[in-house]
Amino acid sequence: MRSKAVLAFMLVLFVLHQDFWLKDDPTLVLGVVPASLAYHMVFTALAAFGWCLVVRFAWPIDPDEERGGETPTQ
Repeated sequence: MRSKAVLAFMLVLFVLHQDFWLKDDPTLVLGVVPASLAYHMVFTALAAFGWCLVVRFAWPIDPDEERGGETPTQ
């Protein structure tokens, strides 16, 4: 269940990455940073948080445990 929630979060980030709505916005955030750049700064922080969620909740602890403890034969 957790891995599905993390996957959904990452898919939402994928959709939000396409920021076509700020492409021609001349607004400056805090008087210095263009709106599109500020958006990407926040997006980058959210993406880093998303990868932390992946490592915490969706990453396998031990790949052999997921296969039931079987070791691959060669």
